[in-house]
Amino acid sequence: MSVTDTGIGISVADQEMIFDEFRQVGGDYAGKPEGTGLGLTLARKFVEMHGGRMWVKSEVGQGSTFSFTLPLDSNPREQGQLTLHGIAPTG
Repeated sequence: MSVTDTGIGISVADQEMIFDEFRQVGGDYAGKPEGTGLGLTLARKFVEMHGGRMWVKSEVGQGSTFSFTLPLDSNPREQGQLTLHGIAPTG
């Protein structure tokens, strides 16, 4: 899964730091940062808890693409793990 924006981008030096707790990056162009700096930290931790990986590719002035992967269980029905909005499949 990937989400792309056409915003201001993130420098290479800041790209790994944005996943740190309470870390916000940016310059004066954006004014005072809002939020706690936990959103990306929590998103990455949740993805990793499920065996996945999350990363960003960005270029200053060109925008950013945030991506993550999650492993696909070869037979989730057999293990009772396949659900959609809390509803187990029938079948």
